[in-house]
Amino acid sequence: MKHVVITGATSMLGLALIDECLSRSTRVLAIIRRGSKKRRLLPDSVLLQVVELNLDELEGWVGAPQNCYDAFYHFAWEATARGTRNDPYAQNANISYTLGAVSLASRMGCKRFIGAGSQAEYGRVEGVIEPGMHVAPDSAYGIAKYAAGRLSSMLAKQTGIVFIWARVFSAYGVWDNPCTMVMYCIGSLLRGDKPKLTKCEQQWDYINCRDAARAFYLLGEKGKSQSVYNIGNGTARKLSEYVHIMRDMIDPKLPLGIGELEYPPEQVMHLCPDISNLTEDTGFIPSVSFEQGVAETISWHKNRNLSKER
Repeated sequence: MKHVVITGATSMLGLALIDECLSRSTRVLAIIRRGSKKRRLLPDSVLLQVVELNLDELEGWVGAPQNCYDAFYHFAWEATARGTRNDPYAQNANISYTLGAVSLASRMGCKRFIGAGSQAEYGRVEGVIEPGMHVAPDSAYGIAKYAAGRLSSMLAKQTGIVFIWARVFSAYGVWDNPCTMVMYCIGSLLRGDKPKLTKCEQQWDYINCRDAARAFYLLGEKGKSQSVYNIGNGTARKLSEYVHIMRDMIDPKLPLGIGELEYPPEQVMHLCPDISNLTEDTGFIPSVSFEQGVAETISWHKNRNLSKER
């Protein structure tokens, strides 16, 4: 690919995909929120152009360039914090924003539209989660993601754009949200605190953001139109294993508060994605082990804290 568009470019996945694109000499038009404090996170490169637009401005953007872009990646999403994920009004707005992104992609001459869905679209599932299985989202966030994917696929078909919907499982890495399980544990342990946790019996799949970015890039090149893909590592492990790996890398003597918290009523116990169609269609195979990815994340976290102290 020679030129792509990315919304939500300052998110963890947006930043990782930008790095992936630049490493392949692919030009990027990054769309970020007006006045975003995270703009400073974007790399300095002649291959990167930055535009500030709010989500409700996408569809009506008058100055949109028309350069026959290879792909349009839509990561931007409002109300992602835990306290707003079950706000029906806030989540409903994202459906319109996604449709606006498809409309913009069409006007810009993009050949492909790749939307970032979520594991939350599946709801609570036992065993391996296949992309084509019946979904039953039980959060406003998951419902909105599913609706956004279905409706935007229809709009893309009407406008003649190749449409791909990628449901992201538990991605982690540098610039991750501090409230995620991985970042909460790393932050607590680096401070010498005991992280308070459930029994950690959940079977979850974690994918490093660098691998996720590579999967998204390959979907922009080779993904099949109107297809749904799971973005994950493809191997689930007990949450307790991940927690012990992080603890042992920081200090094996530190205590862990496993079992100190009750499972919440909405607890998802299985997040085990089938990524076989992703591998078959694009050749994607995860290359970053959890051990390697966490070691990089811990190092980044330490260096970031040191730079704050200076």
